[in-house]
Amino acid sequence: MMARMTDVLIVGGGPAGLATAIALRRNGLSAMVVEAHAPGVDKACGEGLMPETVASLRALGVAVSDADGHPFRGIRFVNPKHRVEARFPDGVGLGVRRPVLHQKLADRAAVVGATLCWESRVMLQDGESAQVNGAQVRFKWLIGADGHSSSVARWSGLDTVRKQSLRYGFRRHYQVTPWSDYVEVHWGEHGQMYCTPVAPGCVGVAYITRHRGIDRDKVLASFPELAARLAGAGEVSQERGAVSATRHLRRVADGNVALVGDASGSADSITGEGLAVTFRQAQSLADSIAAGGVATYAREHRAIGKLPHAMGALMLTMDRWPALERRAMRALAANPELFRDLLSVHVGRKSGMGVAVRRGPRFGWSLLAGA
Repeated sequence: MMARMTDVLIVGGGPAGLATAIALRRNGLSAMVVEAHAPGVDKACGEGLMPETVASLRALGVAVSDADGHPFRGIRFVNPKHRVEARFPDGVGLGVRRPVLHQKLADRAAVVGATLCWESRVMLQDGESAQVNGAQVRFKWLIGADGHSSSVARWSGLDTVRKQSLRYGFRRHYQVTPWSDYVEVHWGEHGQMYCTPVAPGCVGVAYITRHRGIDRDKVLASFPELAARLAGAGEVSQERGAVSATRHLRRVADGNVALVGDASGSADSITGEGLAVTFRQAQSLADSIAAGGVATYAREHRAIGKLPHAMGALMLTMDRWPALERRAMRALAANPELFRDLLSVHVGRKSGMGVAVRRGPRFGWSLLAGA
């Protein structure tokens, strides 16, 4: 690769890096993405795209349809004694295998003219230049989209963590007809099992727990309903593991350097909002750079993550205290309209404060009843 100049050098070619490159090109800026892997990158995740995530992809020019995965129309919470569900207030979600989504983003980034350097290495030199596969590249802006252990964050001094907690997850795919048009979250003593339909004959099952050393081969047996549904179903993917992190960084931008996606912090995967947040960040960062700086992005980044972090904290409190989870599930099952409102808050269609004022007293009473 010949020595060259680019407006923006993006380290990391996952969904965050590719979405940012697409948004930058739509703003008329040149963008180079450097990624160590080939396109079609997989990652252990729930693979459910919420309706607002599908809309964000559409705004980037990335079309996903039922042919790419399997639709779902709401969220269902299940524990051994109760279940509660709600449909999305508008729109439909889509379960899509991560390699399929990644390839679509890569194809779109190529179409809009981003320079994509796959299976490549970058060595940062100073605030204006880097070596990419040994060739000199000069840039005006540097973006770290390289995940939780971001090399750009370390290099730039943006890796100071204000708050962090970790959980551990793994995911498998089973050859079985989806039994529901909901994403199901099954609550157990040590964590949650997420079931996402990703194809007419395939369901992705992810388990997330605080307990790093848990015996993964015995987890499914602790969810008898799921074990029965998956009995005899073949596994169609290798197990993949990942860390689910709640991370707040002190800063996500400085000078001509900015972080996006998981490199910039994250809410726990329990929210299902990781990609929706990432795509909003990508657009905000691209618009901010096009306007001449990253200060606007730094402010908007906090606002973008506020609701997912709040919802994550609520659900992680249930995860941390099983007795509270059981009471909350009982109360939600007795007040399904509250679960519908909470889902509307989660997808940004209702005010959390308004729901708290209207539904909070009754929910609180339900929590205490029978205590």
